Amino acid sequence: MSFDKVNRRGLVLLGCGKMGSAMLEGWLRQGLALNAVWVIEPNPTDWLKGLATKGAHLNQGLPDSPAIVLVAVKPQMMSDALPVLTPLGGGETLFVSVAAGTPIGFYEQVLGAATPVVRAMPNTPAAVGRGITAITGNAAATEEDLATAETFLSAVGHVVRLEGEHQMDAVTAVSGSGPAYVFHLIEALAAAGVAEGLPPDLAMQLARATVTGAGELANRAPESAEQLRVNVTSPGGTTAAALKVLMDPETGFPPLLRKAVKAAADRGRELGK
Repeated sequence: MSFDKVNRRGLVLLGCGKMGSAMLEGWLRQGLALNAVWVIEPNPTDWLKGLATKGAHLNQGLPDSPAIVLVAVKPQMMSDALPVLTPLGGGETLFVSVAAGTPIGFYEQVLGAATPVVRAMPNTPAAVGRGITAITGNAAATEEDLATAETFLSAVGHVVRLEGEHQMDAVTAVSGSGPAYVFHLIEALAAAGVAEGLPPDLAMQLARATVTGAGELANRAPESAEQLRVNVTSPGGTTAAALKVLMDPETGFPPLLRKAVKAAADRGRELGK
């Protein structure tokens, strides 16, 4: 990855919490210069303060025409935070938003319709370089803009392109919120182990290792998730007995996850209004 243009013109992070920090850390590892980084963050972590002592610009104004602005503030803070960047709109600066629930139209309203905007939905495994991010751009975003966003966001995991913004709420509900579903699965699996007589620490160790191991197997194996499930299920065995409960069409995982994902998607639509 080449950071030449960004190192010359600068990168601005509006908000730098867990997601912004994960991305910034990935970019720095791959060649982004500290003195090319401007961060606007009212509650900087010690890590960010440390970067400021080494050359990064923390709450110190803005460059004239940065190559990229990453918008990573919480949706409820957006109305107050984004207008600070109005002088950078309508020009050569690419805006990349990772803020959930904030539609492209809001950025165009504040920054101008001529501003290239790429809306992205990453997820928290980006913190360990294993995220997946879906992107879509507005009419002002060129193929080069989309490629730039794709290249930058790939620093923390995989990137996929959407047909349009209409798919973003579904993406948010599946992959954006999805890690929380998996973490809850670990909690529930451990609790079920305790109910069957295991000590809590051992049950949690088994649950965490099982979910993370199965996830890595699903990532590496050429087979589909369905085939991997079949591979571990002996007819009439213990796994088959459990799956009879989990795959019940009325009370099992399929209807429960449909309801959960729909609830998340509906909430995303509400936030976008």
